[in-house]
Amino acid sequence: MTTLVIAEHDNASIKGATLNTVTAAVACGGDVHVLVAGHNAGAAAQAASQIAGVVKVIHADAPGLEHGLAENVAAQVLAIASNYSHILFPATASGKNVAPRVAAKLDVAQISDITKVIAADTFERPIYAGNAIATVQSQDAVKIITVRTTGFDAAAATGGCAAVETAAATADAGKSSFVGSEIAKSDRPELTAAKIIVSGGRALGSKEKFDEVMTPLADKLGAALGASRAAVDAGYAPNDWQVGQTGKIVAPQLYVAAGISGAIQHLAGMKDSKVIVAINKDPEAPIFSVADYGLEADLFTAVPELVKAV
Repeated sequence: MTTLVIAEHDNASIKGATLNTVTAAVACGGDVHVLVAGHNAGAAAQAASQIAGVVKVIHADAPGLEHGLAENVAAQVLAIASNYSHILFPATASGKNVAPRVAAKLDVAQISDITKVIAADTFERPIYAGNAIATVQSQDAVKIITVRTTGFDAAAATGGCAAVETAAATADAGKSSFVGSEIAKSDRPELTAAKIIVSGGRALGSKEKFDEVMTPLADKLGAALGASRAAVDAGYAPNDWQVGQTGKIVAPQLYVAAGISGAIQHLAGMKDSKVIVAINKDPEAPIFSVADYGLEADLFTAVPELVKAV
């Protein structure tokens, strides 16, 4: 029994979500191989070979794999899929783009967003926005799985000594092409990788107030900025700051929620945080049910005082 992890990378380095997925793969049992499909991605393949627990890295290099187009990456996975009992993807935008295609082509069911490996054929995954946990058993010969990265600790990025094997790259499918990308640049930590996150909700009232109140706290704590869906929909914060079931799933060491009521959609994205601090003037706000520390106060008074005290 051998497990294949599809690495998420930028052709130069391995992204953190891959490390969590490797931990899930190790829990499945057997050897763990990692596929690095990219273009001029030798550095990423070498980085993957250093991950603790990885036995082999398969490096496929071609121009058509540079940008992770679903058709081309899926074809590369399918070319070697018969060698594996489990194929794991991080449950990121990239992983969720490719995994369903691989599952459909193999005519097997996809097991999505697992948070625990019980046995080689049995897994736990959240349903109903995390309000219930389903135990899923699969009898498929090849199990296609996406891994909720917050459910597993990251494997050590160094200490491994896996062999790197070059695989023949599949031909460009020609069904889609990469046109361009606009990547937001920030000096702050990336939201899903941040150890501290400060999030604001609709109660802030405007983009100006969001920036005025939340930014100084994030600066003091060296934190990433997040927002509830309501705040994003109202235009207080950009889309890539949204935390929740339809946004980003995070599990930082510290999560500070200011003016967020705690709708199920939002809680699903942050309730695995190690320490949750909630600031809200409504004593009945659902956010207090998951908070480790709750402050019933007006955020416009409490947050500036907190900034002064830090």
